[in-house]
Amino acid sequence: MEIINFTPYSALIGGALIGLSAAVLLLFKGRIAGISGIAGGVILPEKDDIPWRILFLVGLVVGGVFYQLFGISPSVENIQPVTGKVGLILAGLLVGIGSALGTGCTSGHGICGLARRSFRSLVATLTFMLTAMITVFIVRHLVGGA
Repeated sequence: MEIINFTPYSALIGGALIGLSAAVLLLFKGRIAGISGIAGGVILPEKDDIPWRILFLVGLVVGGVFYQLFGISPSVENIQPVTGKVGLILAGLLVGIGSALGTGCTSGHGICGLARRSFRSLVATLTFMLTAMITVFIVRHLVGGA
């Protein structure tokens, strides 16, 4: 297997920043940094609960823009999606349904839940990882994708 985009330093820095942001949000707002929960709280808000959620989501987008502006991001010209728009919409819906069924997303369970030693988050994260491995196997070896 060929490793094409091995970026240990940016991955280490990114992981540290994700952990730091999760810790800061928990410390100052008492909230878990699960993206599906944060986004869901914008759609179905509670009183005085929208500003920090919007700021968090905007920060995700702005962080990606800064990453590209400073020329840090790897080249993406050769990346080709393995599906069309319908497949991407279906994938997004399945992720949303999975987040609702698992009462949280990968960031909420995998980063924050595991840090709190939550058994439910451990089971959810193992389920996410196993499902991802099975999906990659099916797409690459059975369907004939990338």
